[in-house]
Amino acid sequence: MIKEQISQAILVSGESGAGKTESTKMLMQYLAFMGGRNNNTGERSVEQKVLESNPVLEAFGNAKTVRNNNSSRFGKFVEIQFDGRGRISGAAIRTYLLERSRVCQVSDPERNYHCFYMLCAAPPEDVEKFKVGNPRTFHYLNQSNCFELDVLDDSKEYLETKRAMDIVGINQAEQEAIFRVVAAILHLGNVEFVKGKKTDGAEPKDDKSRLHLKTAADLFMCDEKSLEDSLCKRVIVTRGDRITKSLDPATAAISRDALAKIVYSKLFDWLVQKINISIGQDLESKFLIGVLDIYGFESFKTNSFEQFCINLTNEKLQQHFNQHVFKMEQEEYKKEQIDWSYIEFVDNQDILDLVEKVQHQSYSILSFLCHMFPRSTHETFAEKLYQTFKDHKRFVKPKLSRTDFTICHYAGDVTYQTELFLEKNKDLVVPEHQALLNASKCSFVSSLFPPLPEETSKSSKFSSIATGFKQQLQSLLETLNATEPHYVRCIKPNNALKPGIFENNNILQQLRCGGVMEAIRISTAGFPSRKMFREFINRFSILAPEVLNGSYNDVAASKRILEKSNLSGYQVGKTKVFLRAGQMAELDARRGAVLGVSAIVIQRKVRAYLSRRHFILLRLSSIKLQAFCRGQAVRHQYARMRRAAACLNIQKHSRKFLARKAYKNLYFSSVTIQAGIRGMIARDKLLLRKQMRAVTVIQSQCRRFLASRHYLRLKKAAITTQCAWRGKLARRELRNIRMAAKETGALLEANTKLEKQVEELTWELKKMQREKELLMKESGGTKNIAGKVPIIKEVPVIDNEFMVKLTAENEQLKALVTSLEKQIEETNKLSEERLKQASEAEMKIIELKTAMQRLEEKISDMETEDKILRQKALQSAPSRKMSPQSSFASSTPLQNGNHAQLNSGPSKGFGREDSRMRRSKIELPQAQEGVDSLIKCTTQNLGFSQEKPVAAFTIYKCLVHWRTLEAERTSVFDNLIQMIGSSLEKQDDNDHMAYWLSNTSALLFLLQSSLKSSAAAQKPPAPTSFFSRMTQSFRSSSANLAVGVVRQVEAKYPALLFKQQLTAYAEKIYGIIRDNLKKDLSLLLSCCIQVPRASKGTAFKTFEESEEVDSSPACHWQRIIESLNKHLSTLKENFVPPTLIQKIFIQIFAYINTQLFNSFLVRRECCTFSNGQYVKYGLAELELWCAQVTEEYAGSSWGELKHTRQAVAFLVCFFYSFTRLEFVELLIYTLVV
Repeated sequence: MIKEQISQAILVSGESGAGKTESTKMLMQYLAFMGGRNNNTGERSVEQKVLESNPVLEAFGNAKTVRNNNSSRFGKFVEIQFDGRGRISGAAIRTYLLERSRVCQVSDPERNYHCFYMLCAAPPEDVEKFKVGNPRTFHYLNQSNCFELDVLDDSKEYLETKRAMDIVGINQAEQEAIFRVVAAILHLGNVEFVKGKKTDGAEPKDDKSRLHLKTAADLFMCDEKSLEDSLCKRVIVTRGDRITKSLDPATAAISRDALAKIVYSKLFDWLVQKINISIGQDLESKFLIGVLDIYGFESFKTNSFEQFCINLTNEKLQQHFNQHVFKMEQEEYKKEQIDWSYIEFVDNQDILDLVEKVQHQSYSILSFLCHMFPRSTHETFAEKLYQTFKDHKRFVKPKLSRTDFTICHYAGDVTYQTELFLEKNKDLVVPEHQALLNASKCSFVSSLFPPLPEETSKSSKFSSIATGFKQQLQSLLETLNATEPHYVRCIKPNNALKPGIFENNNILQQLRCGGVMEAIRISTAGFPSRKMFREFINRFSILAPEVLNGSYNDVAASKRILEKSNLSGYQVGKTKVFLRAGQMAELDARRGAVLGVSAIVIQRKVRAYLSRRHFILLRLSSIKLQAFCRGQAVRHQYARMRRAAACLNIQKHSRKFLARKAYKNLYFSSVTIQAGIRGMIARDKLLLRKQMRAVTVIQSQCRRFLASRHYLRLKKAAITTQCAWRGKLARRELRNIRMAAKETGALLEANTKLEKQVEELTWELKKMQREKELLMKESGGTKNIAGKVPIIKEVPVIDNEFMVKLTAENEQLKALVTSLEKQIEETNKLSEERLKQASEAEMKIIELKTAMQRLEEKISDMETEDKILRQKALQSAPSRKMSPQSSFASSTPLQNGNHAQLNSGPSKGFGREDSRMRRSKIELPQAQEGVDSLIKCTTQNLGFSQEKPVAAFTIYKCLVHWRTLEAERTSVFDNLIQMIGSSLEKQDDNDHMAYWLSNTSALLFLLQSSLKSSAAAQKPPAPTSFFSRMTQSFRSSSANLAVGVVRQVEAKYPALLFKQQLTAYAEKIYGIIRDNLKKDLSLLLSCCIQVPRASKGTAFKTFEESEEVDSSPACHWQRIIESLNKHLSTLKENFVPPTLIQKIFIQIFAYINTQLFNSFLVRRECCTFSNGQYVKYGLAELELWCAQVTEEYAGSSWGELKHTRQAVAFLVCFFYSFTRLEFVELLIYTLVV
């Protein structure tokens, strides 16, 4: 194939049992090995799938016959596709004419298809699953007494088949469906029919048949009644009407067998299609090698339609063999005009003309099969054949039968029985079977029977199997004609199916019938080896080299080569050289001898060249070695001369070193004496200067201390006065807040009392209603008694008085019920008003508590400042004993003529604060420029770096660098607070607010971590403000925020004040973000509460269609979830601490809980089951959201909805029928509302 660039085909032929299937397996294994490729992907290779398809197809397409234990009951043509490099790139399997009738009819001692016996011998779990057992219990298998084969283990073959299915790409679900269909066919065969008792139609014979029918329906996953109707009834469609016809038992059995055959045929076609899809075809392949394994020639005691088609196929293949081996071979000899005597062979064209219709003949047996009407019988078919072909030499009418006919095939005479010819030729599609299995719940079964076209589904449609087979056979021959054929003839040694036995007559007959003898005769008498002139010259020109000089043409050159080779018997045609058998091998041997002599000459020349090169290398190596030795001797002499010169140089430098060393000792001694004297004089002068400077510093520090002490006393008095006044105002406001809280508590108590009164009145009203109903029943009973006894004319006076009394009491009760109903309505209105007041009071209490916390925080901050000032006063107390008159001392003149000023520089031990104040005054213009640049830079959105706010860290580093946190006075904090306040103008922009919340919280954390007061030794008060507690809570989570940035500094009053103002702004931003989210959710919550009322009992439909209709009530909850996700993503993008995010969503969920629960309390119409079901759906969405965002961001938000959840559970529980009193009592006991 690769050499000649032509696709090939291998045709394996022979009688049944001659070994065609095994030969095909060996051929495919050889081709897979030669054309295989390395597969490192872990997937199954194409060649492996092709080989493993054989066990699957053999299990479902092979069976035991009289002549063969593993006879293929279908034809198979495997196309193995190759790429340009000769590697397998794809494959396809085509099958022909599966023997359907074997599913229902088996002759003794044959067997049905192997898959049925494999399933019966499957493992116990599979046997129980598919409800099979001993094959002797199934009608389709016990028609023959052969159930087991000595050479075949059905249980092992079952497992091997399943393994092969895995390899070819059939998954476990599909395997289970396949064997379920096989088991269903077996059970279907056990359904027997008898004439019905009530109707003339057929029905299952007994309970056993009905059990098998039910089992088959379960395996098919279809309705049992529908399966029975499809077997026992037919629907006839007329114009405008449908008529149901009952079938007799015999027709019902035929319908059962037809269903089994069509199901098995569809299953086999699906397996072939699945294998082809798994293997995959290469549409771009250049070549292919086809392997044909088709049924052999068959002649049994009873030959029917299947044997007719099989023998027709063998006749066509024999004709193809004759065409290529005999006709084309001898035509080529004639075309090349060589001397040749024609060899006679048996031509079977007349048999094909008899069986198959051709152009020059009007009728044939196959044409009768294709065009006989469905109502024809086998007698009319046989009569037609006798009338038409009575004079044909290949057609014989038997003497003892009126319906049989005999055809003289190339392999022998075969007598065919026509009783079932027409029946087996019908490919009947029953609409009831089609509709039943198409409606199966098993997707595999329904896929085997797709819906039919409308015209086909109306009635049973007749189609001829012979027509389809003829088309398949024609397609196969076209494929074979497009390839170069190779023939493999399989010879059956004996009919006993045993090894080591050769029946000479039988083997000789097979060789003669197959044309093997004529093929051997042509090979010995003809010219099996031939080559084109150019190919022959290119290969064998080495035998006559003179033909390559250009003086010979192709014919003369070929003759010259043959003459020089001393060959005889060859022929030279027009374009080719024809050689006798063995001459090509002789030429190859002589060519090999010439090549061998040439190889010896080449080896001699190469060895001479290698020896010459080795000698040259040795000579060059010796020359280089001599040169190296001489150079080494000269180098040694030069080294000795260098050592002598070096000795002289060393002696010279040694003498010079000793002389210089003596001179340096004398020089350094004199310099040391001079330096000691000069240093003593300088130290005396320095001591005098230090003493004068110390006196000056002492005087300046005394004067500074007196002035500073006077200033601190004034400052302390002012701060103490301010703290006392602020504390007084705060305590006054605290008393007002506590009074308001008491009033709110009183309102709540009154509300509780009113609710109890409403409950009591409701109970009394129900009690009165029950008494009213009892009285009405008694009154009605009295009226009935009065109506039943109309004869009594005189009524006792006592009964009349009792009736009057009851009527009066009834009217009084009606009036009392009316008054009670009015009181209940008034009480309900009053309770609603009180509930509104209570909710407003709760909001006020929350606001007042917040204000109280802020005031307490302010008081604690003022107390902290007071402690700081007292600490500073205690530190400065030891220096109060100095005289105040020293502050007015005049400057002292110094020794150098300078005067010590009042502001002279401080020493290391005194005056650090004064020096910082003086340095800040000097650097004020530069610091102001830096502050302006800082404000201008941080006003813009600087973003984040490594999840840290750039603006906050920039501000903090600038404050630390400028030492602003340690300054007594500064305007930097005022500018920063003003800048932060101006940035809060965009309160509706949540992204902007989240950015500043992240920056303010980060800056507040940095200040909280770095600032320390002078009173740090004391235990700091517990934080009372929201953000003070928050800072401590997320300090651990932000531990890496200030790594390498924060350092402890001593806090001054401006820094502490700035921290308080920054805390207030952070709380304000936090409140803005929380209020914005509440504002977004308030409208959606009101819609969520109002929607169930508006739906009027359609809540269930709304929940189911919430995803389809955009304006459905469920979309309000979806919008709430979207709003929560939007705000959460905004906070995450701005890296707000997770603790703050938790607190925001905890308060939001508390707000949602308050709104929903107050709606249940205030609005009576909301307390319905539909509203509870709807709110329950929304709570489920919120719970899912909390789980998705994790506890890191949601925290305990879900726990804030406990009141609403319990109220919803209470509303919903009474709807279900299974709700019991114990469940309600348990629910009420667990309520916390």
